[in-house]
Amino acid sequence: MPTPPVVEIMTIGDELLYGQVIDTNSAFMGQELGKLGLRVRQITSVSDFADEIVAALDLARERADVVLMTGGLGPTKDDLTKHVLARYFGAELVMHEPTLRHVEGIFARYNRPMLEVNRQQAMVPSNCTVLHNALGTAPGMWFEDRGTIFVSMPGVPFEMKGLMKDEVLPRLQQHFQTPPIEHVVVQTVGLGESYLAEKIADWENALPSNVKLAYLPSLGGVRLRLSGYADGQPDLRGRMEALLPALRERIGDVIFAVGEVPLEQAVGQLLLERDLTVGTAESCTGGYVAYRLSSVPGSSRYFQGSVVAYSNDIKMRELGVKPATLAEHGAVSEATVREMAEGLRQRLGVDVAIATSGIAGPDGGTPTKPVGTICIAYADQHQTVSRQFSFDRGRQLNVEYTSTAVLNLLRLSLPQA
Repeated sequence: MPTPPVVEIMTIGDELLYGQVIDTNSAFMGQELGKLGLRVRQITSVSDFADEIVAALDLARERADVVLMTGGLGPTKDDLTKHVLARYFGAELVMHEPTLRHVEGIFARYNRPMLEVNRQQAMVPSNCTVLHNALGTAPGMWFEDRGTIFVSMPGVPFEMKGLMKDEVLPRLQQHFQTPPIEHVVVQTVGLGESYLAEKIADWENALPSNVKLAYLPSLGGVRLRLSGYADGQPDLRGRMEALLPALRERIGDVIFAVGEVPLEQAVGQLLLERDLTVGTAESCTGGYVAYRLSSVPGSSRYFQGSVVAYSNDIKMRELGVKPATLAEHGAVSEATVREMAEGLRQRLGVDVAIATSGIAGPDGGTPTKPVGTICIAYADQHQTVSRQFSFDRGRQLNVEYTSTAVLNLLRLSLPQA
């Protein structure tokens, strides 16, 4: 298969290095570049110092065909990227009149005075190709120098995404004429990476030579990413999707979706298909399960509400948990979460209910119920199902793992359509 052009992503800004801003730009660019058959080899973060930016550019050109930069194009003194690039490529800054008119239009539209620093946004190196930024004041800049392409874009995520989609990706595709890579993602939950690999080893070994499998572990599950490379035959994606029935034969019970679909969305689709409503009774998760369910657009058609019953008094008063159950088994027990789920069904009048209770940490554990002891339950009119786990991964991860476990229990326990 052909060797794809190599891309390096360079993010510029002290705020990234200090952890004050999370770099979401690189993840987006990596995903979009992969669709075009362009391989990201390295992601580099650089501080707001001219010498360090130049040193990073020198290194990047030695290992990459394309260098995509974000950040440092704002109107303030610490935004150095444009000036550094002008010196690096031996150019002077000139006024780009179409960009100036665009910037003036933005300020006029919002009836705001335009300062000289805003006007300076339209200054660009004389030897760059200007990339129109429809969503902001700082244009993108495209340079070709000694066989390497350098592209500079704003660090503001929505501006960068607009430039990538409208300007950068089409130009890269035209320049390299690389056959795109097809990706098929299979979402799994409830089985660890090593166990999953063992179950599908024969299927993986039989994959065509132009299809590669990657294991991408995530919270409580693994994304299986099939990457297909053009081989001169038609309908590459269709041939990749034809591999999935054999995969389902081996691990169908842990597959919840094909595509970039979160678990809560997949569960919501099942509830819609079966015309069922759901509610949550939560203790250790503090409403996080309700948040995940309600984060899906259209979830009001099936998600009815939640009771966060952190104290035993609320468990008894709002959910009908029996005092004797708490006295005999404790708040963190399968007996208690079963009664929480059953009580919520009656309280909210929903078709199905799920419940959580546990010791999220960092303290509160006992020798018999250490930190990370988690109990979950599911209830409908025909059955109540409960499980106990140990998720000793720190408070926040315990909560997140619990939410994934109870959503998966809901998925597996729903009555068939």
